[in-house]
Amino acid sequence: QVQLVESGGGSVQTGGSLTLSCAASGRTPMGWFRQAPGKGREFVAATSRSGGDTAIADSVKGRFTISRNNAKNTVYLKMNNLKPEDTAVYYCAARSRTLSVSYVYKLEAEYDYWGQGTQVTVSS
Repeated sequence: QVQLVESGGGSVQTGGSLTLSCAASGRTPMGWFRQAPGKGREFVAATSRSGGDTAIADSVKGRFTISRNNAKNTVYLKMNNLKPEDTAVYYCAARSRTLSVSYVYKLEAEYDYWGQGTQVTVSS
């Protein structure tokens, strides 16, 4: 069982920045997804168990960065140049097993554990 604790959401204006954090109870592959009102949950970013490999959705590439601190079992999502379309509930996710320490999982169905979600609101 992996427990996830998210923090860092909030409200910012267009062009602002936020950093989300997700502390896990173990070292696992992790990812961030988001769900805007009336829409399904979509992939944002993910990192391998080692942290050496990452993936970023095209919609946020160049603006968002994912990183992890393995000593703290914590993953971060640094969000720059935020836009109103980034407004959503952001969820941290973790997978219990991995094919390899460098494999990056990008599908919602591949994750076993989910955080409670944190709201990010970007106003124009």
